[in-house]
Amino acid sequence: MPVVIGASTGWYVGMALGIVVAVVAAVLVITIVVLARRIANQARIAVQGVEKVREQTAELAGVARINDSGLRILRSARALRKVAVGK
Repeated sequence: MPVVIGASTGWYVGMALGIVVAVVAAVLVITIVVLARRIANQARIAVQGVEKVREQTAELAGVARINDSGLRILRSARALRKVAVGK
């Protein structure tokens, strides 16, 4: 009789472990899906932000020309200062 009880108890333990493993796997999958949706939402918001920055910086195409003009003005001012001061 003890062998029969031990054999039937093993089935219950095995079934319980199987159910626990299945529940843990389901919880992990649900967690991954929820986090993936949250990441997708944040990525959508980030893309909108990048598009807004792109719109705002598109007008800066002439910055290199402005910087070049500024450098020429600065060099001219330094040259005039040298002439005025005598150095």
